[in-house]
Amino acid sequence: MELIYRSTRNSNETATASQAILKGLANEGGLFVPDEIPALDVSIEELAKMNYQQVAYEVMKLMFTDFTEDELKHCISSAYDKKFDTPAIAPLVKKAGAYYLELFHGSTIAFKDMALSILPYLLTTSAKKNGVQNEIVILTATSGDTGKAALAGFADVPGTKIIVFYPKHGVSPIQEKQMVTQKGDNTFVVGITGNFDDAQTGVKKMFSDKALAEYMDKKGYQFSSANSINIGRLVPQMVYYVYAYTRLVADGTIKAGDKINVVVPTGNFGNILAAYYAKEMGLPIAKFICASNDNKVLYDFFKTGTYDRNREFILTTSPSMDILISSNLERLIYKIAGNDAVKNSALMKKLVSEGVYTITDEMKAKLDEFAGGYATEAETAATIRKVYESDDYIMDTHTAVAATVYEKYVEETGDKTPTVIASTASPYKFTRSVMNAIDTSYDAKTDFELVDELNKLSGVKVPQAIEDIRSAAVLHDTVCDKEDMLKEVKKFLNI
Repeated sequence: MELIYRSTRNSNETATASQAILKGLANEGGLFVPDEIPALDVSIEELAKMNYQQVAYEVMKLMFTDFTEDELKHCISSAYDKKFDTPAIAPLVKKAGAYYLELFHGSTIAFKDMALSILPYLLTTSAKKNGVQNEIVILTATSGDTGKAALAGFADVPGTKIIVFYPKHGVSPIQEKQMVTQKGDNTFVVGITGNFDDAQTGVKKMFSDKALAEYMDKKGYQFSSANSINIGRLVPQMVYYVYAYTRLVADGTIKAGDKINVVVPTGNFGNILAAYYAKEMGLPIAKFICASNDNKVLYDFFKTGTYDRNREFILTTSPSMDILISSNLERLIYKIAGNDAVKNSALMKKLVSEGVYTITDEMKAKLDEFAGGYATEAETAATIRKVYESDDYIMDTHTAVAATVYEKYVEETGDKTPTVIASTASPYKFTRSVMNAIDTSYDAKTDFELVDELNKLSGVKVPQAIEDIRSAAVLHDTVCDKEDMLKEVKKFLNI
């Protein structure tokens, strides 16, 4: 049976999976959501015997119903190959009383690789299926990790171009170096004088501009997205939660059917929403623990039912979570509004016009599976140091936010359910913040000296992604005001 995707802002706008992947964003700024989440049709015990690629097929075939078996298996085998430095793809490591799901073993050492390794294959397959003749322009805003992962995925992919906007002063030095040294004739990277929310708003504005879409079409181009607003990003993220659960079953930690909790360091809400969708598919998850940094707009939302972005934007040591407009939350709002596009659209309009909306008590009651928590900068650093000293395990700042929130959650609730923490980036991506957390005397060293010090402390090999940028030349040095984003797009496309 073919699964239909529908816009969160207009119930009459529908798409197949491949059409939704191609388009990225629905009209009027809506997001595509499936009419239903099909249940897993293979038992947990069977999935526990499968490798990552096989689990990926069993999950994705249910969501991408207009792909043939051969098409989907080709996309999966092309994505999850030797570019990951472990055959497990996403290993589960027991440390400090929790199970860390290491999602950073791909080519750009962050969890975005898990979905962005496969998205180019899904997109080019979708283009063929739908007879697309235009060149596809991937338009992406990044708070640090999506940008490089998308650039690496789409570099020199025929029939595509990719344009990435990032906040010039809002990413780590390693994150920036990874992006601005990206090779590929079809790649373009622009720093903006603004924050991530400015970049994301600018990108969404271009997507929603009908006159611009017509103009682009005449010139032989059409936009698509590599952000988690694209369902082609979200569905592959469901896979690793199913995989993690089945590894716990395989090693005898839990029995099939036992519940687990999941903790996710959260910015744009895509990663935690993927876990929620995995539960809808039948995965036994009790609690979704949403971990925020000092930009705790989501923590406040889960506590009060009011989403309020009217606050100071704080630059933290976990920059990928420095976000005040969590785009994917809209998919959850649509769901708890009873899949009511009119109700959801009204709330999203309020977010644009007033910067705030409040959900009803009835909607809030449907969020009891979620628990919110946040970690201050000092708490995040203390957790990195503590886990290093107790378990000889070094985590990055985003993972440390999640670990801190989890510890607070257990203290408050006494809930000892086996818990998976999404470990979203390698500590090598945030060396200065990580090393300073362990000992402030490291701050005198250069970024690449810190890489070598981290190698000595952790015993973990320096990832190829870091070695590649040590001496790489800067190939992208464009910086623009947030108002000039469209101008830069036109300049790059020569239109």
